[in-house]
Amino acid sequence: MYYAHSRKAEPKEKWQLLKDHLTQTGSIAGDFAEKFGAKELGYAVGILHDIGKYSTAFQRRLEGSKSPVDHSTPGLQEVFGLYTGLTAKVMSYIIGGHHAGLPDAGSENYEGSLANRRLRSVNDCSAYKQELEIPDLTDFQFPIKQTSDIAFSVYFFIKMLLSCLVDADFLDTEKYMEEQKSTYRGDYSSIEELLALFNKHMTVITEKSESSSINKYRTEILQSCITKADSNSGMFSLTVPTGGGKTLSSMAFALNHAVKNGMERIIYVIPYTSIIEQNAEVFRNILGVENVLEHHSNFQFKEDEDAQEITNKLRLAAENWDLPIIVTTNVQFFESIFANKNSKSRKLHNLVKSVIILDEAQMLPVKYLKPSLMALCELITNYNSSVVLCTATQPNLDSLLPKEINVQEIVNSPDTLYKCLRRTQIKNLGDMDDQCLIEELRKHSQVLCIVNTREHARQLYEKLVSADGSSEDCGEKHTEGIYHLSTRMYPLHRKAVLAEIRDRLIASRELGEVLPCKVISTQLIEAGVDVDFPVVYRSMAGIDSIAQAAGRCNREGRSTIADVYVFTSLEKYGQPPREIAINISQANSVFRNFADPLSLAGISKYFELLYDQKNIDRKDILKDIRERSKRVDFPFADIAHKFKLIENQTVPVIVPADEVCTDLIEELKYAPYTYKIVRGLQPYIVNLYENDFRQLMETGGISVIDSEKGIYCISNTEQFYNEQTGVVQRSDLLYDLLLC
Repeated sequence: MYYAHSRKAEPKEKWQLLKDHLTQTGSIAGDFAEKFGAKELGYAVGILHDIGKYSTAFQRRLEGSKSPVDHSTPGLQEVFGLYTGLTAKVMSYIIGGHHAGLPDAGSENYEGSLANRRLRSVNDCSAYKQELEIPDLTDFQFPIKQTSDIAFSVYFFIKMLLSCLVDADFLDTEKYMEEQKSTYRGDYSSIEELLALFNKHMTVITEKSESSSINKYRTEILQSCITKADSNSGMFSLTVPTGGGKTLSSMAFALNHAVKNGMERIIYVIPYTSIIEQNAEVFRNILGVENVLEHHSNFQFKEDEDAQEITNKLRLAAENWDLPIIVTTNVQFFESIFANKNSKSRKLHNLVKSVIILDEAQMLPVKYLKPSLMALCELITNYNSSVVLCTATQPNLDSLLPKEINVQEIVNSPDTLYKCLRRTQIKNLGDMDDQCLIEELRKHSQVLCIVNTREHARQLYEKLVSADGSSEDCGEKHTEGIYHLSTRMYPLHRKAVLAEIRDRLIASRELGEVLPCKVISTQLIEAGVDVDFPVVYRSMAGIDSIAQAAGRCNREGRSTIADVYVFTSLEKYGQPPREIAINISQANSVFRNFADPLSLAGISKYFELLYDQKNIDRKDILKDIRERSKRVDFPFADIAHKFKLIENQTVPVIVPADEVCTDLIEELKYAPYTYKIVRGLQPYIVNLYENDFRQLMETGGISVIDSEKGIYCISNTEQFYNEQTGVVQRSDLLYDLLLC
């Protein structure tokens, strides 16, 4: 008897038979792969992936031996004797990578590469031949359509098939090792049932809506989405001005389109966690908590005894995205596609037969734009999915897409819609120092000012507080109705301040009395944060950022046309980061050549200038794939290392702001570094640039909890965390000392 897994303190006869594990994993992987025409190959990698466990050495390990056993390399080697050509090469990557992740093809001299492992000495596992019936793949045809970049298609197919195997392996192992846990999986509402819930909600919304021009256009946009949803799968654009209701309209398209095309899930991809939290809550309220997975770094699953079963389902679904509605980030989505590690790769096969909505599509990462677009096109071409580019500032992508992809606009006339829903006008103030800017801001009772750096936001806030004649205590400044927002504040703090800002703006409208509300913020407030100011000031940035800032102004059309003032800061600390210098350069060009820089023509020109071919695959990822395609020698691990959307080197620092946080920190000191603790601490974490972190460490502002794991916290919140502006840097301390 050969065994795959054992459970502690159980007799051998209750261990999982290896033959059972392999055939069951093969069956599950085959079912997953069947959705893109690769059932036979999925079954084959499933049944062969663990044949290394047929060795005496591995069976001894199950009985208690401590000697490590490489059980994936034997299968990697064996497929070259069982199959030929592309079939053997593809299977070797997947079987060889089903534990440690897809390897680079590499050279024979590179430890861990596919080439090196083909020559490695392995244990005798030939006993598998007596127990398993090996599939004949002689007539197998790879289900890859002839595209303009077949090398990328093969690369992507390998990753997709690995996902099928890894998830199948996990699921079968889980069912044996933790049978109770496995019962929480599945049993979700169908897309048809979710569409019925959504339609019921929209009927109520429509009946309650006030009769206004904005609501009239929102209804027209919604109807356009429902009508266009009857199209076959493909790539679509939804170009809707801010305030046009694109969140619900895009979901209407997705649900109807999924039903029409037999798709299984909707994946809503968003650049910022601030928007995710809002949108996910909207979708949960309409479609049910149990059908919506919110998956990003700041999300915490609710520990509610009455809803524990739902929480368990959602936790498990975060591993492989098998819920019908997924709301996630650009980082999670795209890095999972290009990752080689199994924890991220596991979910990929559930992108098959999906409607993928890219909210704020202009935020697609420029330096990875070309490989990101290729991945989206591959999902459309070979995996029966659709992609929706959803934004008010639609990027011009036509020249960057493969010839077989045609982008279809969902609304009938985006240009007419822009003119009808236009609620702001851009006024360029040119160069401006802080003193002049403060005088401008003081003219308004309610105003939002957005700048490009955290330091500029802090400095402006301090100066505005001082100019408005606040009551000041050393280190603490309080002025009614003046607020600061930046990522120097931990997420829960920002959330509370935003709630206060919203309440103040809403109360002003309800009372008919203007309550002072002046906000200095970094760009975190721009995308999807539902606030409505009568006037906005924006430090010069990319056209897309300026449009997002304008979306926080006159949002409900209370004024005919409101002003959005753009200025260029003369202050040293107000200079933009290098990362957006090119965006500003191209924006200045648009300002010079277009009377309305936010017109669709202006936006199109901006993206045409921005998407220079040299900038859109800066790490040469596609070049690496194409150059090694003849022998299918792909550098999977190297590409995964290169593809990082967030590359600024920052250090996460915990702000012990309340009892919940301090209790979790205490647990960290004496308990293992568990997933529950990490997730619980996310809302209290501020990411500091390495230089800021060193300065704070030098001034005694950082306590080390675990240096090996890189766990740090603010040592004294009274001294090193300001309740208005967040983490106090060295320059902040000097400023406060001068005030004293």
